[in-house]
Amino acid sequence: MRERAFATLAAVTKDEVRFAYAPVIVDPLAGERGGVRFHLARGNPLAELDGVRVRLSFLGPDAYVSPDWYAHEGFVPTWNYIAVEGEGVARQLSEEELRVLLADLSREQEEKLRPKTPWTPDKISAARTAALLAAIRGFAVVFETLEGKFKLSQDKKPEDATGAIAGLEARGDAASRAIVAAMRKRLGFR
Repeated sequence: MRERAFATLAAVTKDEVRFAYAPVIVDPLAGERGGVRFHLARGNPLAELDGVRVRLSFLGPDAYVSPDWYAHEGFVPTWNYIAVEGEGVARQLSEEELRVLLADLSREQEEKLRPKTPWTPDKISAARTAALLAAIRGFAVVFETLEGKFKLSQDKKPEDATGAIAGLEARGDAASRAIVAAMRKRLGFR
């Protein structure tokens, strides 16, 4: 979740399932399972989440798997993936908590850009900050459930999984390499 800190949110509002997308800060100390903080534009249909149950999905790497890579015939194309899903009730943040969220979010992401000197919120005027804060709402969700999900050819025979690993390695893209690493770890392959 820290590596893929951009979540898909889903909630039911006005009898409709709605989605939103937001960068999050992971709060490991928020409850037994942790939690997250995020913000949305006030005009977003999910900006009225206070007290609403919300689900968040964090999609990790994913890759297409060709049935031609398997040692055995009779399979169809599939997709291997890693994801994490969490659920809890959203609580709207106060203005001060929202300020802290924005500072935490920029600090966490700017740290990944080093050696660049990090951008900080004090680089914009108080009036601009006030206008930005008025245009967004912040939320915190303490997870009641948190579950990792994956499909890594664990349902295949070792020789078929080995073929999928070889095919993904031949692709050579970052997502395929990440799936291969997870498959090797999960399936006990070296």
